[in-house]
Amino acid sequence: MRLWLLAFSMLLAACVGTPDGLTPVSDFKVDRYLGTWYEIARLDHSFERDLQQVTARYSLNADGSVRVINRGFNARQQQWRQAEGTAKFVGQPDVGHLKVSFFGPFYGGYNILVLDRDYQYALVSGPDRDYLWILARTPSIPQATYDALLTQADQMGFDTAQLIRVTH
Repeated sequence: MRLWLLAFSMLLAACVGTPDGLTPVSDFKVDRYLGTWYEIARLDHSFERDLQQVTARYSLNADGSVRVINRGFNARQQQWRQAEGTAKFVGQPDVGHLKVSFFGPFYGGYNILVLDRDYQYALVSGPDRDYLWILARTPSIPQATYDALLTQADQMGFDTAQLIRVTH
């Protein structure tokens, strides 16, 4: 029984971890991160498949956790999809390493790997290199900014050739 509990604990910890060799941003200020972010590009995964016009809206809950509302339009099904979740800091609140849950007690890693000083652009990963998002405060970003974020993601070992550009 103890071995099973240890294995289960390690599995859960891996789900909220950071990709090997990468470190989330420090000197993070959650109040500056709150608000609406537009998904500019992402690696494909089942829970966002076929979605465009994707946004993430973050607000602070009374307990200090972050309310997350992800919304996107599925053109094939002609319907909006929305998911509401909660994010909590994994460690210190000045490090961009959070865990987010949309399904009860199950959490996934949310790692802010790149964040410009004005909180206008972000490169966010999940617990490994299979999840990556380029986020911005506006529905589009200058090509030079996109290229710079792409270069950083590539240098971090993400398969940037597989990124899906999101239309707004």
